[in-house]
Amino acid sequence: MRRVTLLTAVALLWAAPAFAAETYALVVGVDQYPHDVSLEGAAADAEDVFAAMRSAGFTHVVKFTDAEARKDAIRRAWLDYVGKAQTGDTIIFTYAGHGAQMPELVAGDEEDGLDEFLQLPGFDRNRISETSSEIIVDNELNSWFAEAENKGVHVLFVSDSCFSGGMSRAVRGRMRLAPAVTVKLEAPSKEAVEGAKLSEIGFKQVTVLAASLESQPTPEVIIDGRPRGALSWSFARAVEGSGDRDANGLITRIELEDYVFSNVKNRAEALQVPNFTPQVARSESEVVVNLTRGIPTADAGTATQTSASTPKTIRTASELGWSGAIAFSAEGASPSLQNTGGTGTPYRWEAASGAFFTPNGDVAGENIGVDRLQDVVDKFVLLDFLKALASQNPGQVSLTPQKDIYAAGNRLRFDAPSTAYGNMLVFNLANTGEVQMLDVQVAGSASQAFKLTDLEIVKPFGADHLIVIATNEPVDAIGAVLARRDVTPATLLQALLTRLDGRDASVAIQPLYTRETL
Repeated sequence: MRRVTLLTAVALLWAAPAFAAETYALVVGVDQYPHDVSLEGAAADAEDVFAAMRSAGFTHVVKFTDAEARKDAIRRAWLDYVGKAQTGDTIIFTYAGHGAQMPELVAGDEEDGLDEFLQLPGFDRNRISETSSEIIVDNELNSWFAEAENKGVHVLFVSDSCFSGGMSRAVRGRMRLAPAVTVKLEAPSKEAVEGAKLSEIGFKQVTVLAASLESQPTPEVIIDGRPRGALSWSFARAVEGSGDRDANGLITRIELEDYVFSNVKNRAEALQVPNFTPQVARSESEVVVNLTRGIPTADAGTATQTSASTPKTIRTASELGWSGAIAFSAEGASPSLQNTGGTGTPYRWEAASGAFFTPNGDVAGENIGVDRLQDVVDKFVLLDFLKALASQNPGQVSLTPQKDIYAAGNRLRFDAPSTAYGNMLVFNLANTGEVQMLDVQVAGSASQAFKLTDLEIVKPFGADHLIVIATNEPVDAIGAVLARRDVTPATLLQALLTRLDGRDASVAIQPLYTRETL
């Protein structure tokens, strides 16, 4: 594309002011679409982000959900914030709901000939001329962002929606993608035309965070038993403080990127890759969220020159919402199982076929008999525990090439970079419920990188999860548990609960979904 749209922006260095600035936030989430397929988790996303901002101390936050999300109300709130904000302040605009496309309003404005838009509840494709005012076109957002930038106000736009379809894995949740409009519309506002003029200018103080790459869909996934947007969930946790890795009251672009990328992958089971624009942070000190309003800084220009950092509080998994049980249903049998008293959308097992399904609808295991069923259940209880720990201190790992799902015979590479922690545990939670130790590093000044350079996909197929835990806590006893031939997810969980729960540890999770053919 030649200009900034919902998914693209050109941002330069975002320097911290001499006094920590004020933050204004506009939060929108829409589930109920009277004229289209409704969603299930977007309003909950907005409520979660709103609550996270309030708990972080934000005093200027306005929320619009479902029928409240009218364009005139959102526009008034935006203009109110632009009017109040001073140079160096920030406006955060978050949206969870349907995205869609339509023929470009200004000829030659888009390389693909399509404008993107946010779809509000009042829009009806059967009455386009009467309801086209209830969409927010990318051109309009350009104009809105320019209004803020002209006052020296920073903008962070978080869009938990999508503009393309197609997915290789079966997901039962709703897609945040509405059907494209095929007829050319009249511009719904003068901003929708004027915004196209910004194509050759770009923005200096705008950052856009989208739920997925433009070529990917954005599904609703099950988090804590409920349909949610993985980006909104991760952003809320970041604003609560988990994204502030050095606890200095400022979330830099790099901190937010590291946090969001890891946790979206964890919570969406590798279905999404978030998209930041600009693609690369302009400096290590580029700030995107300010958690220290009104506190003097030592000097303008860097994120580190604020009030002294304070130690971060490390919470236990139960304090982070882990229950120690999963919701579960069985079809064709009534097995007696432990740790299946959780609530929400259940994991599902079919006795006849042995297929084990995640709440998202993915096949997590094939040919799972009653003899393996408890271990598979316990694997996901353990995985939820690890995801809880990762939500406050996520690590970094990668698979190359990166895909939603891999077929038999595919070869790939798994990388876990070195960390500042001295000890590292690397293991696989297999789709059969087995625990497979890969590496244990003990008592170094820093961990060493771990690599699997020629990993081949073979039977059995389903969902494996490669885990890397880095810590300075002693791990000899955990390593001894991993080395046992009879190690189970339940015994490993007990070792981790005893020795790492509530302590400083980084957790990285790499989902690996496989099947025989694509």
